[in-house]
Amino acid sequence: MDVTRLIIVAVGGQGNLLASKVLGEAARREGVSVRMSEIHGMAQRGGVVESALIFGPAESTVISDGEADILVSFEPLEALRALKKCNAKTVVITNTKPLPPFTAAIGKGVYPEIETIRSHIEANAARLIDLDATALASQAGNVLSVNMVLLGALAATGLLPLSEDSIKAAIGETTRHEFLETNLKAFDLGRQAV
Repeated sequence: MDVTRLIIVAVGGQGNLLASKVLGEAARREGVSVRMSEIHGMAQRGGVVESALIFGPAESTVISDGEADILVSFEPLEALRALKKCNAKTVVITNTKPLPPFTAAIGKGVYPEIETIRSHIEANAARLIDLDATALASQAGNVLSVNMVLLGALAATGLLPLSEDSIKAAIGETTRHEFLETNLKAFDLGRQAV
C-alpha cells in the first residue's frame, strides 16, 4: 500500500475534528494503518484547526511543506493558507463559502476574492475541486454538516484507501443519532457534486 497524506483545514467549530475521527474510524474498520495529528490553534476564537492524516506505512504524523497528496478545506482562505503543504500533484477540495476572519469582518483586513484564491490553488496543485459545501449542507437539513459534504466529495475522488461504505458506517458510529440521517444525506450530496 502506498502512503497517502491528507491535510484537513477549517476554522474552529466547523467540524474538522469530527471529520478526522470519521476517517480514522473508517480506516480502523478496513484495517488500514492511519496516523493522525491535530493543531487546534485558537479554535474557540475562530482560529484555524488543522488535522493531518497519513494512511499507509508511514513513520511520522507530520506532513511537511510540499508533501500533502490531498488538501481538504472547509473555508477558501484556509485552503490558500495551507497551500504550502501542497505540490504539483496535490488534489485540493474546498468549500467556496467564505467565513471571513474577525479582522476582515471589522474592516481591519481584506478577504481575497474567491477567483484570486481559486487561481492561486490552480497554479500550485494538480486539481481543484471547489463546491458550495455550505449550500449542500443546508440542502441536507443542517448547515453544520459541511464536514460531511466535504467527506462525501473526498470519498468520490477515490484517492483514499477507504470505501464509501466504511466511511458511511464510521459516520454512523461517530455522530450523534439525531444527526445521522442529515449527515448521511450531506455525505451523499458531496459525493454527487464531485
